[in-house]
Amino acid sequence: MQIVTPRFGVLEIEENSLITFPDGLPGFDNCKRFKLLHEDVAEPKVLWMQSLDEPEVVISVIDANLLGLHYQLALSDAESALIQYTGGQDVILLLTLTRDGDGNKIQANTQSPIVLNAASRLALQKSGVRAEIVFTNE
Repeated sequence: MQIVTPRFGVLEIEENSLITFPDGLPGFDNCKRFKLLHEDVAEPKVLWMQSLDEPEVVISVIDANLLGLHYQLALSDAESALIQYTGGQDVILLLTLTRDGDGNKIQANTQSPIVLNAASRLALQKSGVRAEIVFTNE
């Protein structure tokens, strides 16, 4: 499938590489299908979720682990069913990123992570979550 985006131009996208939010995202209810994009580097830090339903919508995200954030989430039965999570599958937690009004600072939304079932490629955004911050000396 091909999509034309304002930010990335023409993209050729494989259907099986999409991430689907069955209920959409808060504030972007019509955006249900996304493609994760990243810079062409060995270990990209920031990813972009490009909407296929509204090509002008691009959301910057980062893996919570890269920020040293660890979550213990409890999904309701409805949430588990929504993303087809039955336990044992890999779940990736992504945080949305925004810039402040001046564009000088980037903030991560730590209280509403995106929960992505890597096996089913289905996701939801879970609100009101607390993260444990872990600092390590490496």
